[in-house]
Order: sequence, then structure tokens, then C-alpha cells
Amino acid sequence: MWRRCFQLRQWGRRLLKHPLGGPIDHAVSGPAPQLWARAYVPPTERKRFYQNVSITQGEGGFEINLDHRKLKTPQAKLFTIPSEALATAVATEWDSQQDTIKFYTMHLTTLCNTSLDNPTQRNKDQLIQAVMKFLDTDTICYRVEEPETLVELQKNEWDPIIEWAEKRYNVEIGASTSIMGPRIPAKTQEALASHLESYNMWALQGIEFVVTQLKSIVLTLGLMDLHLTVEQAVLLSRLEEEYQIQKWGNVEWAHDYELQELQARTAAGTLFVHLCSESTTVKHKLLRE
Repeated sequence: MWRRCFQLRQWGRRLLKHPLGGPIDHAVSGPAPQLWARAYVPPTERKRFYQNVSITQGEGGFEINLDHRKLKTPQAKLFTIPSEALATAVATEWDSQQDTIKFYTMHLTTLCNTSLDNPTQRNKDQLIQAVMKFLDTDTICYRVEEPETLVELQKNEWDPIIEWAEKRYNVEIGASTSIMGPRIPAKTQEALASHLESYNMWALQGIEFVVTQLKSIVLTLGLMDLHLTVEQAVLLSRLEEEYQIQKWGNVEWAHDYELQELQARTAAGTLFVHLCSESTTVKHKLLRE
């Protein structure tokens, strides 16, 4: 038993030093690893190994080049993006890395990898279902009964967003203080699912990413329709937490870091959705300027 524990510990140390499924180890060259499905997680950091980042147009779309090597996905597929605007944003993400590549800051690259590899093998209907599951537990549909100041705050801040969504999509959503949440009518479910159908697979990956961050379909739709800014959507998703912080205080650096991280992920997901359907092209020289 002790020998087995020692072997597991040694294997764990090797995995930490050489994670499987990273976007670079086999993303720029070499065959796909045999165990990619067991660890579809990039390493957190790696020393920068390239000098220049460029974009070229291939048969399947726009490609990212790190010096002379073409970027590939964790499954060793060619990293090909349908929109030049999105390709420019991804290239900028790589070009902005300093001496160390911090993969956990590269949300656009991660979303592209997920769209290209589709590691969970979901189709469009399954993606829509995954997003729609959040409607039954939407953050802004759950209300407290006390204290009165928080009840009033939720009403003042959340009700206008729900009213906007109901009018915009001609649906009924509502809110509830019940632990079971509001009863969402079937017509509402159908109408919002039909709206999601209008997005392509790439955009749906981005929408699911944003919904997961905000825990709210309503806030996410507000972002996609440009009714809300990223800062507004994030603060609305954290309304009760911000209320408690104002009342009891917070750990200064921890709160700021968490808020900025959430804003960064939400902004990246929102940008990804909009750029996925971007049809216009931009000049390659923009990246060099």
C-alpha cells in the first residue's frame, strides 16, 4: 500500500510539472497525446517561447502563427478561426503575454479551443439546453424576504432588468422569494430557446461561458443585446454580496481580485460572442501597430 501511495505521489508531481492537454505542448507541433480527454486543462503558466505573433488566412479561416509555427488546439487540430476580428483579438492575447505565458488570463484562446475541439461532444441543441437550465435558478429571479433594505435594493436594481427582458422577448419571467424560485412558463422557455437558436455554435459556447459566470440568463441576454455593460451586469450578479460587503466590510485585496477576475471573464465571453459572427475583415497591419 505504501509503495502504491509513493507511486501516486510521484505521478502527481510529474503531472504538476508537465500537465496534459496544454495548448502549447502539442498545440504548435507534434501528435496529439493519448490522454488528452482525461486532462483537458492547460498548464497555468509557461515561459514565452516565441517572438512574433501573426495572422494568416487559410482554407478554413484565419490562423494564428507563433513565429513560424502554427497554433494548434489541445487535440492538435489547426487553430482556425472563422472571423478575422476574433483572430486579431486572440493574436493580441498571445502577443500581450510577457516573459511568462499566463494561460489562465487567455479566455478568448480557451473559448476558441473549446469551440474547435468540442471536448464534451455536444451538439447545438445540447448547448442550448445547458444554457436554458440556468433560467430556473436565475440569480435575479431569487429574492430575499429580509432585511428590508436588501429587499428594496433587489427590487430597485433587478426589477427593471426583468421588465426589460419580458418586453424585449415578449415573455413572462417574474421573481419569487420561494426557495423553489419562480415558475417559468413553458412559452417563456420556448421563446428564449428559439432566440438562442439564432446564434451559431461558437457564439453559444461564449453565451454558456458568460451565463456560468453571472449565473443569470437574463443578465447575459442584456449583455448580448447591449442593454447592459459588463460592469453593470457583474455588479447586478453580485448584488447581495456587494450589499453584505458594504455592511460588514471585506478582505480588501481578495474582493478586488475576485471582482476584476469576474469582469475579465465576462468581458471576454461577451466579446467572443459578438466577434464570432463578425463578418467584416480588418487589416493585418492592425496587429503590428
